[in-house]
Amino acid sequence: MTTLADLAELVRAPAALSVPGDVVAGAAAAGALGSRTPALAGASVLLYWAGMAANDWADRGLDAVERPERPIPSGRVTPAAAVGLAAGLTAAGVGLAAAVGGRRAAALAVPLAATIWGYDLLAKNTAAGPAVMAACRGLDVLLGASGGRMTRALPAAVTVAAHTWTVTALSRREVSGADAALPMRTLAGTALVAASAAIPQARRAAARAADHSGATVQGRATDEVGARVSRTRSAGVAAVLPVVLAGWYAARYGAAQAEVIRDPSAGRVRAAVGAGITGLPALQGALTARGGAGLLGLAVAAAAPLGRRLARKVSPT
Repeated sequence: MTTLADLAELVRAPAALSVPGDVVAGAAAAGALGSRTPALAGASVLLYWAGMAANDWADRGLDAVERPERPIPSGRVTPAAAVGLAAGLTAAGVGLAAAVGGRRAAALAVPLAATIWGYDLLAKNTAAGPAVMAACRGLDVLLGASGGRMTRALPAAVTVAAHTWTVTALSRREVSGADAALPMRTLAGTALVAASAAIPQARRAAARAADHSGATVQGRATDEVGARVSRTRSAGVAAVLPVVLAGWYAARYGAAQAEVIRDPSAGRVRAAVGAGITGLPALQGALTARGGAGLLGLAVAAAAPLGRRLARKVSPT
């Protein structure tokens, strides 16, 4: 009999902690944070779980040989139940996004769902696999931005997509192991991703400069000094927080990839993939903080250590 624990393993439940941050980062960048953001994050989680179930359904034959302990080949979850769950979660995710976000959210949720299924059924084992999975995460970020100016969220979407490419490229060698060249490439990509997340958004820097200029013209001299000090401190924290969170992401995920360079065995590759999945909230937190929501960015990043603890019970890969 299938249990909730079996279904949690099927959909890689702990890995879902890496998902809401996509939506939050996109909303922060687009100026769209609001009451709809949690519901859109929930829709994103449903679609992620759908993709995990569809992935194992599509891979059931291969898993019977390479990973017979997984829910479907072990007989704990039937193929029909897995694909039915994947379809149901997909419908629920798209429906929730459309219900709370209207046409703009639906216009992103539908292609996101199609891209997820396209990866699982068609692209995964092709050269296009990492790029298609990266597109899934990029669309997920834009889903969060659907209530605001989506063009402002494009840099965040590209950053998360690039990170996803590195994780997906590594995941293709989880069973066979990798040559040292692959983790060297992904490690270089991780460094670029972290640097991208740490760079302040130009529009926010310009806005702070404009505010400063306006206060200088309108305020009295004594008020100017106090306001200037307050703004300087606030700007300093706002500038440092994305750097700190991006550095945390790079250190954790980068160290795991460095281990693969030293020992490119399958076990090390799986550990690096796990680090990439559970470390993603730190990157999302950096992007959220860069979008002007520092405290929320810290909350998003806090999912990283929690995800690592849960991953010890249910594998995220």
